[in-house]
Amino acid sequence: MSITVGVLALQGAFYEHVQLLKQAANDLASSSQWEFIEVRTPPELERCDALILPGGESTTMSLVAARSNLLEPLREFVKTLAGRVHRKPTWGTCAGLILLAESANRTKKGGQELIGGLDVRVNRNHFGRQTESFQAPLDLPFLDPSGPQSSFPAVFIRAPVVEKILPHQEGVQVDEIERDETVVAPSKHAKDAAARDAVATDVEILATLPGRAAKLASEGRNIDAEKEAGDIIAVRQGNVFGTSFHPELTGDARIHSWWLRQVEDSIRRRHKLEQC
Repeated sequence: MSITVGVLALQGAFYEHVQLLKQAANDLASSSQWEFIEVRTPPELERCDALILPGGESTTMSLVAARSNLLEPLREFVKTLAGRVHRKPTWGTCAGLILLAESANRTKKGGQELIGGLDVRVNRNHFGRQTESFQAPLDLPFLDPSGPQSSFPAVFIRAPVVEKILPHQEGVQVDEIERDETVVAPSKHAKDAAARDAVATDVEILATLPGRAAKLASEGRNIDAEKEAGDIIAVRQGNVFGTSFHPELTGDARIHSWWLRQVEDSIRRRHKLEQC
């Protein structure tokens, strides 16, 4: 099976993602033939079976995407389903998570465009300014549910967190529109019952950063993390995945390897549906 994975290359850490994807593909025991490309135009996006939206500056990315006539194709890629075909696998890191959210706060109306695809509200720059960036060891059981594993060295740079899991609903998140300094992704409607069922998957929380760990990681700075539940920093809804942190800046390819396996599984399911 031949699989093309794109990395949106308008701004941010796209090169680092490509390098870790290549490392991850070499580590996988997979029969798939992988191609990794940088995506800057709609024709390049059309070649892709899966896509990464990298860390960087989400407002800049959305502006450049709009000027490059990529914004609507990106929404089609992530959100719109035709017939019985699943939406394509997408992963957003940091700024990419903001773009994939259905709602983002701390944002002036008209200052940020969202792609959508994850029924969450994100809190931009939750951990403060770039000078308050930090690294924290994370336990990520989803990488290997069958046994113990070493912690993942997560890098947080002006990182967002998932502030709220939103109820899934057809169309736009109406209640979120009424919030001050909050922008909402435009609606994309599924086209039949099977498509609606694929979109209606609940958001799954894959990782949190406990308040105590966050404070220690930031060397004593009070970043107002929740003491009990912790901050939500990784979520998945169907085949759309988002992380607050930057795996691409670590040199650790474990999350990229895991995600490529998710991509393979998603494409196999899609092929089975197409043959029915």
